[in-house]
Amino acid sequence: MPTVTKAIFFGRELVKQDNDAIVKAFQKRLKDVAGLEFVPKPLPMRNSNKAVVYYLFSASQKPIAKK
Repeated sequence: MPTVTKAIFFGRELVKQDNDAIVKAFQKRLKDVAGLEFVPKPLPMRNSNKAVVYYLFSASQKPIAKK
């Protein structure tokens, strides 16, 4: 899901998405497809250069995921 296709004159072109779009899409998928009720905002995990390496999601059927 990091890319989407966009119609151009000679076919389709891949367009890279930013991290926020990917995070929102994954949160939506956890709710809609996996059926998890509580999906709070994920924690960005950073390396020593302060660059985001990945996002840590917590999701659950119970409100404990909010904590």
